[in-house]
Amino acid sequence: MRVIVLGAGLIGTTSAYYLQSLGHEVTVIDRQAAPGAETSFANGGQISVSHAEPWANPGAPLKLLGWLGRQDAPLLFRLRADMRQWLWGLSFLRNCTPARTRHNIQQIVRLGTYSREALQQLRADTGIQYEQRTQGILHFYTNAREFEGALKPTEQMQTLGCDRRLIDADEAVRLEPALAHVRGQIAGATYTAEDESGDANLFTRELARIAAATGVQFRHGHHVMALRTTGAGASRHIDHVEVTNADGRYERIQGDAYVLAMGSFSPLLAQPLGLHLPIYPAKGYSVTLPVLDPAKAYQVSLTDDEFKLVFSRYTGAQGDRLRIAGTAEFNGYDRNLDPVRCEAIVRRVQQLFPGAGDTGRAQFWSGLRPATPSNVPLIGRSPIANLFLNTGHGTLGWTMACGSGMALADLVSGRQPAVDFDFLGAAAMDPDRSAGTVRPRAV
Repeated sequence: MRVIVLGAGLIGTTSAYYLQSLGHEVTVIDRQAAPGAETSFANGGQISVSHAEPWANPGAPLKLLGWLGRQDAPLLFRLRADMRQWLWGLSFLRNCTPARTRHNIQQIVRLGTYSREALQQLRADTGIQYEQRTQGILHFYTNAREFEGALKPTEQMQTLGCDRRLIDADEAVRLEPALAHVRGQIAGATYTAEDESGDANLFTRELARIAAATGVQFRHGHHVMALRTTGAGASRHIDHVEVTNADGRYERIQGDAYVLAMGSFSPLLAQPLGLHLPIYPAKGYSVTLPVLDPAKAYQVSLTDDEFKLVFSRYTGAQGDRLRIAGTAEFNGYDRNLDPVRCEAIVRRVQQLFPGAGDTGRAQFWSGLRPATPSNVPLIGRSPIANLFLNTGHGTLGWTMACGSGMALADLVSGRQPAVDFDFLGAAAMDPDRSAGTVRPRAV
């Protein structure tokens, strides 16, 4: 089949790669000049199955109340006259129950584990290099209550096959000596040896190069304007996609199947079709620091759960550098950098690893992560016959990219994916007859 993939980020590029490997003729459309130029550009770099506890959990509502009014809060809602934001927030609260949290952790661990294995196999098959590190991920807690709150989710992850091991402060420092400076502050930690890290942007660009060599066509500089349908009822399908190219000229691009992988912009394109996707942009921040003192810089990828920050280290053509990313700001599609939030990240790095990075040469970035209220992505066939979704991965796009792409390629090909996951389909759709729409049901 001719398959049109909308979006050339991590999710769109992995989808294209796996679709091509199953024999499809694939074209990828993206407005940017290169793959991975938006949300995949400067993220935290973790392939972290161990990060499966969703933001929406039983402890979240009280934390949100405590963070109200704090410009540097790890999770910040800037309330707007935006009905989508309010509806998303209400659904977020509904997902904070213990039962829904357990269900969502189960989905995230299953897909994340499958995806990590798919990435490892892809690396073996292609030899792709992206400044990867396979030293695991260490979660550390400088707040005893935060550590206690992590025990039950960790136990559930273990029962699902995620080897997230509880360790003490001494073991944490043995695994990552750079934590010695804050040894006395560590209330507890967990370590997942199978988790990894790497430069997601470099991976996306390299995989796009590999995919292009096998026949995938990438049309960069093309703005997707609309998806146009024909037919009605069960026979309704996408006829073509309307784009404007880099010269501003209008084009129609036709295929047999279409994959919507445009991250936070997916619901904007889906809404005119009567599809209301429960996705809202969560602005994340990152800072990249050149390593100043290698002896003081961490080697193992880290997660600071109290401050909602992740730490990765890259060593390659761009030098030895630290990437610190995280927090979430719900403020529509605004990507402006808030100096207060940027400074809060740098301040935390200096507290934990003084002298490790050159803060005078810090590079700041923000990206819009496509968050669902449950943190579970939307993958599968939409109510429109030839339109498939692969979007809504939130903070775990890098973790889930290869597994999502492989599973999506199976679904487009009429095959059953190998992972036990709640894919979209007839059972996962909730008709809203009063509005005349069909809405993917948030789990």
